[in-house]
Amino acid sequence: MPLREGERPRAVTVAAVVAAALALANVIAYAVGTRIGGKRPAITGVLSYSILMAIAAWGMWRARYWAVLGMQAILAILILLFGILVFTASNVLTVAIAFAVMIPAGVLFWFLVKALARIQMPERRPR
Repeated sequence: MPLREGERPRAVTVAAVVAAALALANVIAYAVGTRIGGKRPAITGVLSYSILMAIAAWGMWRARYWAVLGMQAILAILILLFGILVFTASNVLTVAIAFAVMIPAGVLFWFLVKALARIQMPERRPR
């Protein structure tokens, strides 16, 4: 069933909120001086990731196909990277963190597949 005017699937709304929260959290973490491996991350990396997430959030809020597809690509990469982390983990906490990221990301990815089909579906025209 195609989307009605102004309609946005719940999974797309959730993904938009998650993307916006990640963009904001990334900027806040940099602003308060968070260090990764004892070093401050490069501002270019922080800003590029935050801008990417903000654009994705805006696009998904407007139920744009390209934004949902982009978010799915980001989620797929995230799942793969944390899946590799599970196999290289040296303690149980790291494994738990990896699964705490992979499981919600996988669930969101799954629901976005269904939403993507509705977003791209053309309206039926009477014959």
